[in-house]
Amino acid sequence: MNRFLALPGVSLGACVVFFAILTGTAAHAAADTGTALQRIQNVVVIYAENHSFDNLYGLFPGANGIASATAQQRTQLDHDGKPLAELLVFGRDGKPDARYPRLPNAPFRIDNAPVNRAPTSIVPSPTHDFFFHQEQINGGANNLFAAMSAVGGWTMGHYDGSSSKLWQWAREYTLADNFFQAAFGGSYLNHQWLICACTPRYTEAPASMRVQLDAAGKLAKRPGSPSASVAAVQVVSNSLGRSVTPDGWSVNTTQPPYQPSGIPPAADGPATHANPRGFRTAFFDAGEPTPPQTATTIGDMLSAKGVSWAWYAGGWNAALSDGMQAPDAKRKIIYERAENSPNFQPHHQPFNYFARYAPGTPDRALHLKDGDDFVADIVAGKLPAVSFYKPAGRDSQHPSYTDIVSGDAHMAGLLEQLRAGPQWKNLLVIVTYDENGGYWDHVPPPQGSGWGDRWGPGSRIPALLIGPHVKRGFIDSTPYDTTSILKFISKRFDLPPLPGVRAKMGDLTPALLP
Repeated sequence: MNRFLALPGVSLGACVVFFAILTGTAAHAAADTGTALQRIQNVVVIYAENHSFDNLYGLFPGANGIASATAQQRTQLDHDGKPLAELLVFGRDGKPDARYPRLPNAPFRIDNAPVNRAPTSIVPSPTHDFFFHQEQINGGANNLFAAMSAVGGWTMGHYDGSSSKLWQWAREYTLADNFFQAAFGGSYLNHQWLICACTPRYTEAPASMRVQLDAAGKLAKRPGSPSASVAAVQVVSNSLGRSVTPDGWSVNTTQPPYQPSGIPPAADGPATHANPRGFRTAFFDAGEPTPPQTATTIGDMLSAKGVSWAWYAGGWNAALSDGMQAPDAKRKIIYERAENSPNFQPHHQPFNYFARYAPGTPDRALHLKDGDDFVADIVAGKLPAVSFYKPAGRDSQHPSYTDIVSGDAHMAGLLEQLRAGPQWKNLLVIVTYDENGGYWDHVPPPQGSGWGDRWGPGSRIPALLIGPHVKRGFIDSTPYDTTSILKFISKRFDLPPLPGVRAKMGDLTPALLP
């Protein structure tokens, strides 16, 4: 009370009243948040693929979009720190791709002249790699995306998403325009951070899977690596060789130890497991599988509290059957693009890396389910308290192997089913993306104690919050990252926080109605 007495011209009685108002307001706000949380009985997370916020929502009215980018952020630099004269799109050979025009050094529309690639087109996939990404961000300047990408200036492209179905859902409910991927780099690591806010340990990784860095801790470049005004950057470590840090952390794609996996079973081992010696052909090297992980996941925490949950994956059952074939079998679901294949991606299945969910365990049977089960449970009103849904590759919007329209229609269709389903009245749906897919975004990721750490956060990604208890027509600029989802789930179901969840990131409650 003494601090109020020190206010000039304010009596003790007035201070008492003022203090009561303040504490009463704070208590009321806390009660409102608690009431809003309790209204939500079911949480659904739909996890799409590989687009930055600016790439899909950079033109969204009222959001912090491309128009807010500074000249420094918009202007891409060459490796020598000088602005590029123009943007070049590189092909698989690392040289300028004649199918794409030379472009001004600035963000550009993919779906407009002179590029004219419709949203139904299959387009290049920018480099999305743990080590590349940190250099692209360049301390928050975000001006080395074109120089540090195998596709060069393509990273600066974006769409007018106003005709998309998800855009309409964003207009109707809440769009978070300050939401960041939890970890630098690609899908593999960000899926791990979605469920455990942790990076997998791989202390015994072979030398062929460990990255080579220079004295500054950046990717070692090959002698004679070209200017970004000529060709794509060349680094010493190939994609497999960038999988593991020098001190034994798995940060880029390595395969799960259990089927479905990009590594087939060993001829002398169980069909349910990946060959621990790895998988190599004349054209492809998948390396060795990540060892089974034992860190605590959000699934473990929910189970300990008796809260129901499931990870649903499009194509899971088909991929599981496909992956358990003999090593020399022609597999059509995993890493194949055969007709009617879901193009299942094993490294998008984070629980399949954990010993607790190994084949034959009760937890695997209880919690890891097929995408068809997700749809059936929506219709029947049997969704668990927490559901994660991972679209199959063809429905994920991932550049290079699908278009954005197919995934947009798929996810919007699921949202319609959820809204029509019996659990809608108690539902919160979070639609977000695993990572930026190597696409540029102008907003620098927050760093510093409580905001970031060695692993991230990385670039900004889209996030939509949808449901009857979410603010309508709202843009939420609260700082969030992928661990905010874990923070929200932990708060709602009264779970202890996972250690990797970032202290200063929001918990999604600002998007809820009072």
